[in-house]
Amino acid sequence: MFVAMRNRVLGAAVALVASLLQFGGVHAAELYMFESRGCPWCVRWHAEIGPAYPKTSEGRRAPLRRLDLGHASSAGVALAVPVTVAPTFVLVESGKEIGRITGYPGPDFFWGLLAELLAKLDTGPQRAGELQRFGDLSWQCRRPSPFAIL
Repeated sequence: MFVAMRNRVLGAAVALVASLLQFGGVHAAELYMFESRGCPWCVRWHAEIGPAYPKTSEGRRAPLRRLDLGHASSAGVALAVPVTVAPTFVLVESGKEIGRITGYPGPDFFWGLLAELLAKLDTGPQRAGELQRFGDLSWQCRRPSPFAIL
């Protein structure tokens, strides 16, 4: 009787682990949000995107991890270039930067840029030049503004 119960429990555990891996319960990717205290663009992101983000497919695929901009170097991530602007969103997989969105260009641009980043997860490793180009692209998507509170 003990052996049968143990086998049932082990079978259930294996099924649970398999379903978590298949349906995204175990996260290989994370979206790091580097922010700073008093940053109005960070506050705006939290008001416009923050409540919905974890409920979206994007949020389930790359859960948000909030980090203080002042501690960017201790994030434990191999960044392509240093983070100097708040907010900066860095998509990380296996401890390496896949791409980033520098600044908050508003909800319409944010979701589109995030979709481009998440698509990179499906295409494999990216070259450093592509990461930099993508970061530069985000600057072109919005008007210059005094959001970089350092």
